[in-house]
Amino acid sequence: MRVLIAMLAAALALAGATSVSARDEDATAPVVAASSASPLRVPLVFDTLLDQVEQLSETDDWEPFRPGVTAHWLYKEPNGGPAAVLLRYEPGARVPLHEHVGYEHIYILQGDQYDERGSYPAGSFVINPPGTRHSPGSKNGCIALLIYEKAVKFVAP
Repeated sequence: MRVLIAMLAAALALAGATSVSARDEDATAPVVAASSASPLRVPLVFDTLLDQVEQLSETDDWEPFRPGVTAHWLYKEPNGGPAAVLLRYEPGARVPLHEHVGYEHIYILQGDQYDERGSYPAGSFVINPPGTRHSPGSKNGCIALLIYEKAVKFVAP
């Protein structure tokens, strides 16, 4: 969980937020529900992200992203700026080849994902630096947290 908090803190810093922290039993910081595709203006705290993902996976609060892949945006800056999104892959779904213009951080929360460089089970953390390309997919379906600094450029349709 500390890895996720560090990832979110880094992503929020890119988006202009000041802090994010783990919430303990006595803390008063609110937990913000993730469902906005708007720019982030306040810190988000997810003290039970894995539980929230489990609950979210059974709702209709997902929008089409690519065939077989739906998205639940945590935040999304305009004009291809920083964003954080949960992507839900159906079994066999694959995102077309794309190039990273900025850093992308992927944390596989459930299921499995793969790309040209390997296979990544739940708990895997992948960093794709600018200039790298890949076409991620999932054999059995997955939910992944993606945090990126800039929108990708799709190379293939």
